[in-house]
Amino acid sequence: MPDSLRDRNRERRAQERFLFAPSGGGDVSVCLVYPNTYPVGMANLGFQSVFEILSRHPRVRCERAFLPDADQRGSEVVSFESGKRLRDFEIVAFSISFETDYLHVVDILAGAGVLPLREERRGGGPLLLCGGPATFLNPEPIADFFDAFFVGEGEEMIPELLAQFVAARDAGMGRDGVLDAIAEVGGAYRPDRYTVAYAADGTIASVAYRGPGSGVVTRRLVADLDRFTTASKVLAPEAVFGDMYLVEASRGCEWGCRFCAAGYMYRPIRHRSVGALAAAIDEGLAHRSTIGLVGAEMASVPGVASLCERVAAAGGRASPSSLKADVLTQRLARALGRSANQSVTVAPEAGSERLRRVINKNLTEPEILRAADWLVGAGVRAMKLYFMIGLPTEAPEDVEAIVELSRKIGERFRREGRVQQIKLSVNPFGPKPWTPFQWEPMEDLRALKVKIGGLRRAVGRLRGVDIDVESPREAYWATVLSRGDRRVSRLLLAIHAAGGDWWSVLRAWEREPPEGGVDPRLFSHRAYAADEILPWDVLDHHLHKRFLWVERERARAERQTMPCDVTTCRVCGAC
Repeated sequence: MPDSLRDRNRERRAQERFLFAPSGGGDVSVCLVYPNTYPVGMANLGFQSVFEILSRHPRVRCERAFLPDADQRGSEVVSFESGKRLRDFEIVAFSISFETDYLHVVDILAGAGVLPLREERRGGGPLLLCGGPATFLNPEPIADFFDAFFVGEGEEMIPELLAQFVAARDAGMGRDGVLDAIAEVGGAYRPDRYTVAYAADGTIASVAYRGPGSGVVTRRLVADLDRFTTASKVLAPEAVFGDMYLVEASRGCEWGCRFCAAGYMYRPIRHRSVGALAAAIDEGLAHRSTIGLVGAEMASVPGVASLCERVAAAGGRASPSSLKADVLTQRLARALGRSANQSVTVAPEAGSERLRRVINKNLTEPEILRAADWLVGAGVRAMKLYFMIGLPTEAPEDVEAIVELSRKIGERFRREGRVQQIKLSVNPFGPKPWTPFQWEPMEDLRALKVKIGGLRRAVGRLRGVDIDVESPREAYWATVLSRGDRRVSRLLLAIHAAGGDWWSVLRAWEREPPEGGVDPRLFSHRAYAADEILPWDVLDHHLHKRFLWVERERARAERQTMPCDVTTCRVCGAC
C-alpha cells in the first residue's frame, strides 16, 4: 500500500471521535465494508450503527474498509484501521445503501485479491456477507458474489447472526457448517440454494429452491425503535454532513407515494418517541451545533416542531430531511427560521396536481404555496425542491407545471423583500422493486433528454432559480441495477474489466449481449407483466403483491389512497 494511502487513513483516524466504547477486540475478525469512499460511508447512519453493534461484541474484532479515493484507485484495498488484507479476515461484510454501489463491490473485491464470483472461490477465503437497504429491495444483481445476505433491519438480526457463527465456529464446524448455521437466522438468504431458469424472451421461467423450509426470505423489522438509538456513533469531520450530528427520527412513511421504495420496504411506519429524540438531540448538541433529523419525511414526525425549538433554544440549528408541505405547520416553520436554517427541502415531486394524484402525493398547490409562505416569512433563506420527470402518464403540461410552480414560490421570496434562492433537483423516474410502479417502464432516454432540455430553458428564464438534473443515462443504469436479476453480475464484471466504463458496456450489450448475458433494457425500458416472476419475489416484505398492483391501477385512474393508519388498516399486509 502506498505511503500516501497509509498517511491519509492515519490522518482520518486521528480526526475521528468515537461516541461509544468498542469491546477491545476478540477472536473473530470482521471487516465491515462500505462500497464507496470514506466521506460517503461515514455519513451513513446504517453503516455506523452496524459498526457499533459489531465493535461492541466481546468476541468480535471489527475493522472497516472503503473504496479508495479517486486518486488512490489501483491501490490494494485493505482495512482502514490496521491495513490488513481483506482476504485475511474471517468475515467480510458489506453494507450497501444504493444500487449504484454494486459496481464498487466488484472493484473492492478485485482490489483486495478476492475472487468476486462465489463459484470461483471454491469455499476458500473469508465468508462474504451482505446487507443494507439496496439489497432489502433486490439482492439478485449481486447474488452470485455473496455467500449470504441478511434482509432487513439489523439491530436484532446481527447479534443473532454472531451467536450462530460463534457457536458453529467453536464447535469446529467447517465453512459449510457455519453457513448452514447462520442461514437459520430469520432474514438470511443463501443464494446458492436457488437455481433460476430463464424463458426464451429473457424473463424468469422458474426459481427452484433446495434447502430447509419454504425458501421464502422474511424481511426483519424492529417494532420498537426506542430500544435502539440510531444516531452518529463516530464523528468524522471529513464525512459528508461531517459538521452535523445525525439522529434518525423515524423509519418508513405513511403517505404511500407510489414511486418511493422507502415508503413500502419499511412498512409499517415507526416513529421514535419525543422523549427518546430529545435525549438524542441533547447528546448531539454536546458535540455538534447542527442536528440532522433523518427519515423519509420529517414534518409528520410527532413533536418535530418542539424538537426543532429545543435545538434553537440551545443555540443550535435543526436540519430536517425532506418536509411534506401539507403537514408542515407554522410553528415548525418558525422553529426552523429561528435556528437560522439556511435552506429547507420540500418535495412536490410533480408540478401538476393531476400527476401528484397519479403518484399519490396527497398534496395540492395551495398547500405547497402556504408552506412556502410560512417558511419564507419565518426567515428561511432558501428552498430546495425535489421533482421527478418521466413519471407514468406524464404529459408536456405536467413538465410545464414544474416551471410555473417554481415561479409562484419565487414570488414569496420577492414579496418578503428577500433575494430569491430556489434550487430545483430533478431526477428521471426509475421504477423500484416493492412499489406500485415496480412493473412500469422507464421512459426512453431520447424523450427524457428532450423534456429536460425544455425544462432547463424554461427554468433559465426564472430569476434566482437554479436547476440540477440527474443524467438520464445514470438513471437508466440505476434502474438496471434496481430491477435486474442474477445475469447483471456478469454485466458488472464486464464493466469492471472495462475500467468502469459502464455506458460503453451497456451500449455493447444492447447491440449484442454475450453468451449468458442479457440486453440491459429488459430491466429498464420494459413494462413487467402482472403475472411475471420478478427477481425479488424470493423476498417477503409482508406486502401483498395484489395490493401493489391495485395501487398501480389506482394511479392509472388518478385516484389517491389515504395515508397509512397502522391502528386499524390491514390492507397492504405490513401490519
